[in-house]
Amino acid sequence: MTVGMIVSQLAGGMLVSIQIFVVTLIFSLPLGMVVAFGRMSGNPVIRGGVKAYISVMRGTPLMLQLMVVYFGPFFLFGVRVGNGYRLWAALIGFVINYAAYFAEIYRGGIQSMPAGQYEAAQLLGYGKGQAFFKIILPQVAKRILPSVTNEVITLVKDTSLAFTISVAEMFTTAKALASSQASMMPFVAAGLFYYIFNLVVAMAMEYAEKKMSYYQ
Repeated sequence: MTVGMIVSQLAGGMLVSIQIFVVTLIFSLPLGMVVAFGRMSGNPVIRGGVKAYISVMRGTPLMLQLMVVYFGPFFLFGVRVGNGYRLWAALIGFVINYAAYFAEIYRGGIQSMPAGQYEAAQLLGYGKGQAFFKIILPQVAKRILPSVTNEVITLVKDTSLAFTISVAEMFTTAKALASSQASMMPFVAAGLFYYIFNLVVAMAMEYAEKKMSYYQ
């Protein structure tokens, strides 16, 4: 089997992996900010609940979380789900997992800002919300970008864990193709896909970091 034929057969899995990656970023990045605010809340109930959520998400395997999201509706509520729910379960699992990691990155960045930044903003007539979004957040984004980049690169590779609930992403497709063809070439092609995907992500994040060098 030629490389072109292998790539064409892996194309469907590639698209699913990319879909999981893109959807996870679109929803987990803003959700992570909301979670970070909850983690820093002055309300002990909210702060405690969010802290517990983050602890569970970071303290248990993503593979297990995907299984809970997929099988949970049936075992907890007796709700039967069809095969169409598999991808939705994968997306939900990835979003809530990565939101917890991004939340801690955001929290660390926000709390690292000197109190003088807020005081200076108030002297300039900015309200708390204006000061945060116009002055603090751009600087926080610059500081946390390397950590966010590491998580985004990890996400590219973690998309392969969707095989846990039989979502036919890149790795699952490559494994099935390698088994049927008795060849390692599908794994080589899949490995190249992950490498090139991560290379593109790393270059994009490096470009973003250079564009934000103004905040150094």
